[in-house]
Amino acid sequence: MSDLTFSPNLIESVKRIIGEIELEMKRIGYWSTEPLPQKDYQFHQAFATDTMTFTQWLQFILVPRVHQILDENGVFPASSMVGTQALREFDGDERASKLVNLLIEFDQLFSSA
Repeated sequence: MSDLTFSPNLIESVKRIIGEIELEMKRIGYWSTEPLPQKDYQFHQAFATDTMTFTQWLQFILVPRVHQILDENGVFPASSMVGTQALREFDGDERASKLVNLLIEFDQLFSSA
């Protein structure tokens, strides 16, 4: 899998969508004020399913990593599957429908780049 650098328009789209994801997580009560124990960061499975919940992964791994890449003018992965995972994780959770749509939109930024 190759990495991807973004045009200024796509960078702005990533900034917008990651901000909306964070706001939506806070709005529906899926944002924690408590930090995770350090041991939870020692995961080995995709989306850290072996040490944290998906919402914790979004908050403590995805959102900070996206901000880090943006701050450092770094390189993003060529694709994203967080929307697909969100469909699985939030199946039947009506509160999370907007969050799922935002995560799918995040994925689409990478597939259209």
